[in-house]
Amino acid sequence: MRALQQWWPAAALIICAAVLGAAHAFETFGHMAPCELCLKEREVWWTAGAVALVGLALGFSPVAARGRRVAEIALAAAFLYGAVLAGYHAGVEWKFWPGPASCTGVVTQVSAAAMQALLRGAALGLPACDRPAWVFLGISMAGWNALISLTMAALSGWAAFSRRPAA
Repeated sequence: MRALQQWWPAAALIICAAVLGAAHAFETFGHMAPCELCLKEREVWWTAGAVALVGLALGFSPVAARGRRVAEIALAAAFLYGAVLAGYHAGVEWKFWPGPASCTGVVTQVSAAAMQALLRGAALGLPACDRPAWVFLGISMAGWNALISLTMAALSGWAAFSRRPAA
């Protein structure tokens, strides 16, 4: 556990890359176009990845301990925001509350025929935020994102605040 704590920015960066890779794989190979909220959730992961990269670099600087702690606190905040955003999205999917008007419309898949219709001037519908594209164990992608983000926030907070002073 001490090694994970010491290398948390690197672990967070790897996990961010894995989550973004999985999201892009679902989009590319699963043909699941992301909705507006999905894209906002990805922005959180990109931001957290950048913060983790800075935290990793700070670990090799003269302000290593302090800089890494600041980065870990920023990671905890980013992941906590991501958990709230993904939880909101999951609530929209479960119809607990309304989602943004811009993404609770008709679901259409972006296919070659749809692209050709778009080029001919037809309107192209976007994926709806209130309909999960994929569910595993009764939890949608947004739900899994909320759980993973909350875990990442907890681990980032643990990494930032559980260090013992050097003897």
